Amino acid sequence: MKSILLAAIAALTLAGCAGGAMTAQGTAGKAPEPRKRIDAARFYSGTWREIARRPMTITDGCVAGATEYGPNRQGGIEVLDSCRMGSPKGELKTVGGPGTILDPGFNAKLRVDYKLFGVVPVQRDYWVLDRAEDYSWFISADPTFRDLYIFTRDPQIGAAQRNRLVQRAAALGYDVSKLEFPEQPKR
Repeated sequence: MKSILLAAIAALTLAGCAGGAMTAQGTAGKAPEPRKRIDAARFYSGTWREIARRPMTITDGCVAGATEYGPNRQGGIEVLDSCRMGSPKGELKTVGGPGTILDPGFNAKLRVDYKLFGVVPVQRDYWVLDRAEDYSWFISADPTFRDLYIFTRDPQIGAAQRNRLVQRAAALGYDVSKLEFPEQPKR
């Protein structure tokens, strides 16, 4: 587990220093601005399941990815990211920290101050680029076009819905050919 955490530190640190990634059109750029206002109380509560993501070192071997949001003692948002190693019943791996909404009122840009080992600070920004009207799915990215995530409330979605969400991410300008679809637990 210690080697996994050391790799996580290195990956998050390097990811924070990396330049912009390529878009579907093959050019470096900035992520599109979020399109829909977020009801913070509705969105930033409960568990979201990671259906798709761009590969990165920190997630090698991770399946059953999830993000849990809830209130923290300071009146903000507490974020806990988790996954299981190798299978949905594998060893649990988590990292978390407080989140700050960067665009109050619109609520689609979140900065998370992770604490690895409880002390090593790593800061990441996530933009909710699009979401379902009923809050059943969302597409998220960092502002540099590097990372891309598709989350749903339901860990098991059908192929047609998954394809629609991937096509929606492509319509936002992302190269979706590199997406990976980690296994989720069965219902």
